Amino acid sequence: MSAFEGPFGPAFAIVAMALATYLCRVAGVVIMSRVKLTPMVERGLAALPGSIVAATIVPIAIKAGPAGIAGVLAAVVVTRLTHSEIAALACGVALAAAMRALGIG
Repeated sequence: MSAFEGPFGPAFAIVAMALATYLCRVAGVVIMSRVKLTPMVERGLAALPGSIVAATIVPIAIKAGPAGIAGVLAAVVVTRLTHSEIAALACGVALAAAMRALGIG
């Protein structure tokens, strides 16, 4: 019988995931305290958030089809124009929903 079975299985899984998350965060701080922040490293770190978002969103948008792709593209355009993530989210979701309601995608 594994630790994840039985009445305490879900609690054990939650504690294990919390511990793994905490250790990843601590490891990041420890590792970065030993890295010299050269201009090249700073540029790389500055590019990480966008690349992580793109790596997460693009496959989901492609799987969602034309409506999903159009929604993401609309959100990107609105973000660039307004610098408002809320407006971008609203426009992207509205466009994707409208396209789906019209039978596109």
